Amino acid sequence: MNIVVIGAQWGDEGKGKIVDYLAEDADLIVRFSGGANAGHTIVSNGETYKLHLIPSGIVYPDKQVVLGTGMVIDPEALFSELETIEKQGINWSNRIRISDRAHIVMPAYKQLDREMDSKRRNPIGTTGRGIGVAYSMKANRDGIRIGDLSDSNFLDTLSKEERSFLDPYMDKLVSMSVNMTYLLEKHKGGKVLFEGAQGILLDLDVGTYPFVSSGYSASAGAALGGGIGPTDIDKVLGVFKAYSTRVGNGPFPSEFLAERDGNLEDVIREIGREYGVTTGRPRRCGYLDLVALRYACLTNSITSLVMTHIDVYDDMDEIKVCTDYEIDGEITREFPSTAAKLNRAKPVLKTFKGWKTDLSSIKEYDKLPQEAKTYIQYIEEYTSTPAGIISVGYERKQTMMRIPLWTE
Repeated sequence: MNIVVIGAQWGDEGKGKIVDYLAEDADLIVRFSGGANAGHTIVSNGETYKLHLIPSGIVYPDKQVVLGTGMVIDPEALFSELETIEKQGINWSNRIRISDRAHIVMPAYKQLDREMDSKRRNPIGTTGRGIGVAYSMKANRDGIRIGDLSDSNFLDTLSKEERSFLDPYMDKLVSMSVNMTYLLEKHKGGKVLFEGAQGILLDLDVGTYPFVSSGYSASAGAALGGGIGPTDIDKVLGVFKAYSTRVGNGPFPSEFLAERDGNLEDVIREIGREYGVTTGRPRRCGYLDLVALRYACLTNSITSLVMTHIDVYDDMDEIKVCTDYEIDGEITREFPSTAAKLNRAKPVLKTFKGWKTDLSSIKEYDKLPQEAKTYIQYIEEYTSTPAGIISVGYERKQTMMRIPLWTE
């Protein structure tokens, strides 16, 4: 069975924790897109692991993980990350494979990334890690792939600076490389977990263009970057927070406004620890945007939703969600295709009664306060998608499974 986990908002939804939670029963964990701009935080047995390139399943000592074809990999960042988790007690030797079709991020790409962003007609607030440039080089058919490192003729075409950068990593990368198609063929009939990066609203094609990532965040990317065909995807899980966040520039219809919401953004940001794992930048916060969430379900064939951070609302007297947009005087539930329209969208809000209860120690859905269940049920009805997993904290054990996943 092949299960895909994607972000159903603008990233930072808690995918890392959910992949870690599900990985216990998986045979193989595949990261299918993105680069070192991603940040996945896992908390297990009091230890916090911050991952950027390595799939979240690496925390389990017996799991095999793969950096997929759709990824762009910075060797320096990769081996620095491996060194860090090794110091935290994770033995990763012989447990990591890299697609020989994955592309490499070169040092020159990073400066170029920043320069390009500063000259854009609409600066997007890039992390400056060379991700967009690597994908551009890939599309321009002038990139460097992992498989190229074992081709002496190709290596002769590299500049002195490129060769100097790659030399310390070359043998290690080649030894870790694999042809993903045939690796996945060996696991056919097994339990394979595909981990996305960023969120669907940052996908190059269906996100809030041009304020998007350069890679694919959509569930279809699991086939392109994961070594399988589209009909081999069995289930798609869309992870979302009980509120919304966004990093960098771009439209955000349900964003908290001081004149309307007081200091609510600051409160949510501090309770929810809404600071970037990769950059440390404070995240923009807002009400849960159901228009956007429903759009994510429609464009990704999401079979089950995963709600995280609902515990952040534990002390609130009331909770509001965005149910519609008002754009140019008209009410709509359609997610616009242009940033200009989204920038003009005003959220129509619906209020729910708060539960005023600490959810962090509750282990069964039926034992949640009725107010919390009412909130969840409304989201399910609005999106026509069940919420199969509810997370009430950062720890692996603070997770409720409502719908069995590794079954037909």
